Amino acid sequence: MSVTPTSRVDVLIIGAGQAGLATAQELQRRGLTNMRVIDRGPGSGGAWQHRWASLRLDDAHQVEDLPGLDTLGLSFRTAPGDEPARDIVADYYARYERAYSLPIRRPIEAVAVTADGPDHTLRVTTRNAVTGAPDTEILARIVINASGTWTHPIQPEVPGRERFTGLQLRTPEFVSAEAFAGQHVIVVGGGTSAIGFVLELSPVAARVQWATRHPVDFSETVGLARDHARAAVAAQDEAARAGEILPSIVSGTGVPLTRRMRQAREAGILVERPLFTAMTDTGVIWPDGTAENVDAIIWAAGFRAELDHLEPLGLAAPGHTIQVERGRAIDEPRLFLAGYGPQASTIGAARSARATAAQVVQALSE
Repeated sequence: MSVTPTSRVDVLIIGAGQAGLATAQELQRRGLTNMRVIDRGPGSGGAWQHRWASLRLDDAHQVEDLPGLDTLGLSFRTAPGDEPARDIVADYYARYERAYSLPIRRPIEAVAVTADGPDHTLRVTTRNAVTGAPDTEILARIVINASGTWTHPIQPEVPGRERFTGLQLRTPEFVSAEAFAGQHVIVVGGGTSAIGFVLELSPVAARVQWATRHPVDFSETVGLARDHARAAVAAQDEAARAGEILPSIVSGTGVPLTRRMRQAREAGILVERPLFTAMTDTGVIWPDGTAENVDAIIWAAGFRAELDHLEPLGLAAPGHTIQVERGRAIDEPRLFLAGYGPQASTIGAARSARATAAQVVQALSE
């Protein structure tokens, strides 16, 4: 019978996406050496490596530069706009990891985090994300969860959804618009992914409709966008402290209205309508009672934080959330959450990483 090897570290970071890398670099800059990062992905790039090939950086939320990325002569603000976003992000992140010698192990997945480690450590059980074989058991004085949201897309509850015999898929399952050639497709969601799907599908699908649960707020003014961003941070912070379901970032910041979006709106392509109230075997029923046949529905309604591996800590509040203040779990001070709530990477990964790293170093000294 084999025995799972055990290792000890001061800090374990779960996830090597934007939030995880930024936090690791900030900790390293502060002199922390006994640190490890585990990442379940097959390569660099976080969730970006799994996105569809046609997605470009210009069509997504602005990818913030990691702290110190500019010293490598790289910036997402000047990255090529005609190449797949997943390739650019994966390349930049890989070069960043090598340049700063970040201690990352792949493809390793955190299975469970428990509070029963010796000497006040948290015990983290891991496995190989590809083979499923048990990997090292890690004892950490502090765990920073930066696992992101990609594997937890939101699926709105609509009566009759299970009856629909057409194709249903969620954002992570989208591969290409060509797969929907000649079909009648409904895209559900009010964020940039949903809008991107509508724009990509329009030239190839027979018909594309866009349905949203709430009216979409398009933002054209820089100053107004900044005000919205501050309001979004405040809303995320309030929800995180209370352990409530986090509001979407885009609900607070609005959707930046690009030239392509404006043209699509003027052409009658990007026109939202309220979400259908029910689904049938062959289609949907709209709020006005009209029934319509549909070939496929793409659910692009956002994501929830991936917290399953933290459940053994007993911190989950209703709605599968955790009470967090300034990036630190209120009921478990040895646990930090990077890219969660007001620390969401789409708002400011570098700034949040600096704040988290400072807290972690202070906590270790205590």
